[in-house]
Amino acid sequence: MSVQQALIEYCIQDIVEYTVNDIGVEYDDAMKMLYESQTFEKLTDVETGLYFQSSAYIYTIFKDEMNFGHIVQCEI
Repeated sequence: MSVQQALIEYCIQDIVEYTVNDIGVEYDDAMKMLYESQTFEKLTDVETGLYFQSSAYIYTIFKDEMNFGHIVQCEI
């Protein structure tokens, strides 16, 4: 596994955990929500460099996407 892939996997684990704790959904549902999101697409696209950001920051992007239906941050 590459360093990039490892960082992405750690972020995914953290974001799923944040989702479970924050909104109280089951772990499997949180995973499905993330995997079907634009945030996940950006996170797994190494060209964006999003995986370099903290899991907490990426989670705020994900939360905004869940609230507004799309990514609202201009920088990605």
